[in-house]
Amino acid sequence: MSAAPLDNIIAEGPTDGRAEWLKTSDGVRIRVAVWHAEGPRGTVFVLPGRTEYVEKYGRAAAVLAEAGYATLSIDWRGQGLADRALDDAMVGHVGNFAEYQLDMQAALGFARAEGLPEPYYMMAHSMGGCIGLRSLMTCTDFAAAAFSAPMWGILMAAWMRPLAVMLAGASHWLGYAGRYAPGTGPSTYVLDAPFAGNTLTTDAEMWDYMRRQAIAQPGLSLGGPSMAWLDAALAECHALSLMASPGVPAVCTLGLQERIVDVAPIHLRMAQWRGGRLDLAAAAEHEVMMERPATRAAFFDKAIRLFEANR
Repeated sequence: MSAAPLDNIIAEGPTDGRAEWLKTSDGVRIRVAVWHAEGPRGTVFVLPGRTEYVEKYGRAAAVLAEAGYATLSIDWRGQGLADRALDDAMVGHVGNFAEYQLDMQAALGFARAEGLPEPYYMMAHSMGGCIGLRSLMTCTDFAAAAFSAPMWGILMAAWMRPLAVMLAGASHWLGYAGRYAPGTGPSTYVLDAPFAGNTLTTDAEMWDYMRRQAIAQPGLSLGGPSMAWLDAALAECHALSLMASPGVPAVCTLGLQERIVDVAPIHLRMAQWRGGRLDLAAAAEHEVMMERPATRAAFFDKAIRLFEANR
């Protein structure tokens, strides 16, 4: 464990933010960032989505700090400043989603070693929601969880799904597991796509926030996923779909204009989650925490109320 860089200027987080390098049990170097709070009421683990990095959640940390919560966020292996496994660093790659649980274990170990205030809560977006759900099913560290458009299913046409499963699975023994998944490449979405019609947010200022970060720190950016990542993601989403929801109170917010993740598994799980609630955000895209001010405020208000009720 040693000090790591954190660009808190582009993050716009609380001024006491710092980052640390951690080594996972399989030897991968990941990065965690911590923002403290006055009179902390607990620590919120903010679990980013695919392509994301800790600086992207500086503003979220500021909201949580104002409510009295410390924040810990993670650069998952293969993205941000964490180790990337392939020669082409723009490929989002992992061999198995179980590897992400090693990142979670390292982060939890760090939190305990540092004495970060308990209770621990989870705030998970997109792929982070998939990783977080598995964590909730296998550990008892979290008192409550708030999900933003969780990746509990991969969005694709029904006719394409069996073909995708077959091709992604075959990639390992045919030698193209590290290649980009079809339709993706090395470009960074927020730099490549125009604001009009984008699939992330309807808020121009938050779009600019993401673009400024990608321009200022290009080393944080990521392109499309590898075939191996796609195979692993499909397998993990299917495995999770067969498991009962954990006994942890949870809220989940989904934009009604969602076009990144499959919404059907979200509706199904939240309908069956005892102690869980699904809220639908009108005129919102995938990035609920980076949507228009009213949508953002509603998400954080509901999450903080849930955390307060489970102290």
